[in-house]
Amino acid sequence: MTRAVHDIGGLPAGPIEIAEHERTFFEQRIDAMMRLLAHPTHGYYTVDAMRRAIESLPREDYVGLGYYERWLQAMRKLVVEKGLVSEADIEGKLRSLANEAGQK
Repeated sequence: MTRAVHDIGGLPAGPIEIAEHERTFFEQRIDAMMRLLAHPTHGYYTVDAMRRAIESLPREDYVGLGYYERWLQAMRKLVVEKGLVSEADIEGKLRSLANEAGQK
């Protein structure tokens, strides 16, 4: 049986950073979006769906992305799955933002 990328129990993983730190603006925004999208009564998906989406990220994404970056990719997958937006909508908005940033 092959281990999933998130299943690291019993494997050497190095030291764990336990120091508290201030969350960045990016992290705060991701946390807020997660709270809204997975709200128990008014949300669009469950925390369990979020976990499934995170754990199903490709190995290179799971290992290469930071904690909140994984959340962002999982939320993107789930909002597309739920039909809230399309992948084309997301890509279009990203292109538009990149163009705006390039013009400044």
